[in-house]
Amino acid sequence: MELDQARYFLATCEHLNFTRAAEACNISQPSLTVAIKKLEDEFGGPLFHRDGKRILLTELGQRLRPYLSQMAEQAETIRQAASDFRLLRQVPLRIGIMTTIGPMRLSGLLARYQQDHPGVELGVHEGSLSELQTQLDAGDLDLAVLHAPGGHSPVTRALPLYRERYVVIVSPGHPFERQNTVRLEDTDQNAYVDRLACEMRETVMTACGQNKIELYATFRSEREDWVQGMVMAGLGFAFMPEYSVTHAGILRRPLIEPSVEREVCLVNMAGRQLSPAAAAFSRAAQRYRWGAE
Repeated sequence: MELDQARYFLATCEHLNFTRAAEACNISQPSLTVAIKKLEDEFGGPLFHRDGKRILLTELGQRLRPYLSQMAEQAETIRQAASDFRLLRQVPLRIGIMTTIGPMRLSGLLARYQQDHPGVELGVHEGSLSELQTQLDAGDLDLAVLHAPGGHSPVTRALPLYRERYVVIVSPGHPFERQNTVRLEDTDQNAYVDRLACEMRETVMTACGQNKIELYATFRSEREDWVQGMVMAGLGFAFMPEYSVTHAGILRRPLIEPSVEREVCLVNMAGRQLSPAAAAFSRAAQRYRWGAE
């Protein structure tokens, strides 16, 4: 049985006239009657009593009508869902963002995308690098915004978005406030707020060890808001990506000698076709003017 045959049957039930049913289905009357005959052959009995130009449903036709009606409704629901998916209407887009990546640069892109595609239901999920990679692989995320210090997996495709410097953040009144930049050696023996969740932490700690720089950790936390709050409370300085600083009043000074930076990328699974919503987001990210925030 074909869906069109069910549609022709239901139209005939409604009009009880082959000619009007054919007109409603935009086909010829012979084509409609042939389709009805095929259904009758398949179901093993007549669906309509034919009395000249007047037709009535048989008992078999009456029994089958609600099932064929339900099937037609489900088919229309499926067609509508496919159309919505293709035309970006009421479709979800799941984007993972690494917890160490702040909102300052991404918020503009997300807002622009939502304005251009109001039918997309945009969901942002935070996670560590390993969590996002696992969720991408499992299909729980469409895209992920992340930095991979050791390089990206060969089964993923990475689109570079922007580069981000690491800065030293301090509260007003800290000795570093008087400096335009902070050398790594300037931090020696200074009170320090340790960002435990940072994927670049080991890089910075290795540089400190190589340069025989000792840091006195007064506070440790995996939460960005707590780190910034403790810096503002005067517990010491912290290393932080420049676009992750959100606390009002906090001071930033570029870290130099050596400078440290990271590349933030939009990542998806290389062997999978992007959904229309994800493909539109990838194009928007490529067109976005990252230096114009």
